[in-house]
Amino acid sequence: SVLDGGCGTGILHGAARERGHTGRLVGLDPADAPLEVGRRDRDDIEWVLGDLVEGPYDGEAEPLEKGAFDLIVMSGHAFQVFTTDEDLRENLTSVRRLLSEGGRFVFETRNPAVRGWEAWSPERVRTVDGPGGRKATCVHRLREVRGELVTFTSDYSVEGWDEPQVSRSTLRFPDADTVNGFLAEAGLRVSAQYGYWDRSPLTEESAEIITFARPA
Repeated sequence: SVLDGGCGTGILHGAARERGHTGRLVGLDPADAPLEVGRRDRDDIEWVLGDLVEGPYDGEAEPLEKGAFDLIVMSGHAFQVFTTDEDLRENLTSVRRLLSEGGRFVFETRNPAVRGWEAWSPERVRTVDGPGGRKATCVHRLREVRGELVTFTSDYSVEGWDEPQVSRSTLRFPDADTVNGFLAEAGLRVSAQYGYWDRSPLTEESAEIITFARPA
């Protein structure tokens, strides 16, 4: 049984089903819009509006049971939305509660040593084909770096819109020692750590900190 915390539209679980996974898959996200996309695409996944600490928001879904999951994942750098020590402690405590004794928690966070936020500038534009063939564009703008916290805005525009929609976000960039300290505090031990998805070693130059953790 696998829980994807911050699952978005559920691409990861969808890929698991397509590759033959037959067990329980639960997609958890605090935003309903991406879950609606997931529900539209697949009905063989449990879609839950909620978060790791509070569980389901609407009271309709079953509560997340203690020890129910063999694997909990957080992808897309979702781990970095926990910007305070309290956020980290609460969410990691919940992860530990939801994991089976032989389970694993796997997630990635950007390595602050490479200062990846410096590339978040209007010169770097991402454009994709949206609905009806209209071009959709995203531009990031770095606003502030304060310690481990990086604040930026994202401008989203689609052909035909009068003006772009702008969102403001703050992410935390903890280093590996900080991550590992919070994991240990929550009763989780690191079983492996990599610098990228090819399992290359974690170094100062690594783009990612990819962590596998187990109940201590």
